[in-house]
Amino acid sequence: MGAFVVLIIVGVSVVYVDANYSQVNRKSSSTSGCDLFQGRWVYDPSYPHYYNSTDCPFIEKIFDCQKNGRPDNHYLNYRWNPSACQLPRLNGAKFLRRFRGKRIMFVGDSLSLNQWQSLTCMLHKALPMANYTLLRTAAVSTFRFPAYDVSLMLSRNAFLVDIVREKAGRVLNLNSISSGNLWKGFDVLIFDTWHWWLHTGRKQPWDFVRYGRHTYKDMNRMEAYEKALITWARWVEANVDPTKTRVFFQGVSPDHMNTSEWGKRNGENCGAETVPAVREKYNGGPHPAEVVLKKVLRRMSLKAVYLLKITGLSQLRKDGHPGGYGYAGHRGMDCTHWCLPGVPDTWNDLLYAALFQK
Repeated sequence: MGAFVVLIIVGVSVVYVDANYSQVNRKSSSTSGCDLFQGRWVYDPSYPHYYNSTDCPFIEKIFDCQKNGRPDNHYLNYRWNPSACQLPRLNGAKFLRRFRGKRIMFVGDSLSLNQWQSLTCMLHKALPMANYTLLRTAAVSTFRFPAYDVSLMLSRNAFLVDIVREKAGRVLNLNSISSGNLWKGFDVLIFDTWHWWLHTGRKQPWDFVRYGRHTYKDMNRMEAYEKALITWARWVEANVDPTKTRVFFQGVSPDHMNTSEWGKRNGENCGAETVPAVREKYNGGPHPAEVVLKKVLRRMSLKAVYLLKITGLSQLRKDGHPGGYGYAGHRGMDCTHWCLPGVPDTWNDLLYAALFQK
């Protein structure tokens, strides 16, 4: 019998190889003591995909590059190859058995949606006969496997801190997190924020910034980002029991709007890119938001947040964005989100390795 579906809508350098994957990667399968985030992207057509877009009827149109007409598919054949060990592939059956009766929540912006949808696709494809339910409300989406009593939830929260409506307008309050009650009691939390911090004009969803007793028309965005992360870190320290809840930060997902970052003089963005960047030619340097994020995490008294350091490996994947094949090319060039299947599947391999690391 097929899967029963309920959908309720409410509201590093590149290496080219020919050999079979099992023959190529003979490094240690143990990830203990290995930096999974240092390595290279390897082109390997024999490496099996987790899923195709047709396997996941719930993929958002913005991520479904193949269905939207993207003509090339080489970007699907790159796997992340750590320098000192083998990155384990996510085992869907093992994942669901381990988290039977558990709840996992992603909290963040549309890049959290990107990773959450990737994970739900990976698990659904691994157990296509397992029933699932998908409930979507205005701010929270829940993907559940009833037979395992496993829930994977997404809370859309672009800034983590509050935006409050007042008479003067919308205020981004860098000191408060009123939505934190929603995050309590989960077994795994994966946070993310960055993408919306640089928006201005009509894309900016607030009118003022408040910090302490002072309200400003604007503020240095990197400074505001750091203050918000400090507020979030304090919330984690005050509300999370690390013996009961695993806490992750997704890291900073880079965009690819500036071709000079990967040594290309002619070009405007990611639109024509079909292969990863070569690390030796990548000129972008450390992402400033990641630098701030690492600083905040280092200062936390509770050393219980695992940083998924996806920034460096994702900076090389200028080829992995929807480009003009996000909304079927009708809404401009998307060099921020990622095609599915694609790079977020690797993020979930890294999350899986961290969750199952001994």
